[in-house]
Amino acid sequence: MKSIINELWHGNIIPQEDSRTNSKEMKELLGYMSRHHEDLEKSFSDEQKETFEKFHDCWSEYMSFAEAAIFEYAFKLGMQIAIETLTK
Repeated sequence: MKSIINELWHGNIIPQEDSRTNSKEMKELLGYMSRHHEDLEKSFSDEQKETFEKFHDCWSEYMSFAEAAIFEYAFKLGMQIAIETLTK
């Protein structure tokens, strides 16, 4: 059996990618978001498109930080549960 930590280190396990594709509801929502995004862009002036793109870039960066924080919290919580289970 391969080490999970080793697999994480080498990039063979990518939780943020796996979690985005595991649910029918999430896939459906991503489709809706994509269509609404395209509809918005069609109605924008060039200046509005540029502003919207900047907003989108900021939102993506924010979500990246948020996902990392959630992963860290969940990992620590899982470790605390494992420690408590093994010590009691």
